[in-house]
Amino acid sequence: MRYRRAALMGVPAAVAAAALVVLTAQGAIAAQFAISGMPFVVSGTSLKGTGFGQFGGLDHTAPGSPDAGDTGGQKLVIVTAIRHAEIADLCQSVSLGGTYLRISAGSDPKKRVRADALTTDSTEIAAKAASFDGIEIGGDASTFDKPPVKGPLGMFGQQADTVSLQTFRQTNYATTASRFTLPDLHMSFAQKGC
Repeated sequence: MRYRRAALMGVPAAVAAAALVVLTAQGAIAAQFAISGMPFVVSGTSLKGTGFGQFGGLDHTAPGSPDAGDTGGQKLVIVTAIRHAEIADLCQSVSLGGTYLRISAGSDPKKRVRADALTTDSTEIAAKAASFDGIEIGGDASTFDKPPVKGPLGMFGQQADTVSLQTFRQTNYATTASRFTLPDLHMSFAQKGC
């Protein structure tokens, strides 16, 4: 009975998530928007990207959001920006209180998830291995020319020609892209997250 109630609560979230995928794929979502305040997990067996940048940022929930918490709706995040990314075995999940809305794509080696102008706002990033080519650490993020977006003036950051992550996992509050291609997309409710 509890699972059924949670599933009913999740229907609006499923519709919103589907709309988000469509709008993101069409490049209709701006880089700045009010976050819901609900974290979601993204994982995969590999991520390969060109035009990488990373710097600090601050996300905000909508005024009066029930998920504002004790920080006034502000969330300190690590902004990762990649000009072009390919992801294997993508899994994304969000907890809906007793159940998860789970999305998977890109399990076929010949059909990877692809994203252009990808940015993620994360509070935690982990990988079994990470490698970078042409990396610059400690630069002013507002001067970056490798990633698709620049950071704030005076913000510490790093950029690289390429990035490669193996067996990665992120806790995110926002993701945007000018184009997102998800082959073999599957969306469902599940008892376990990613």
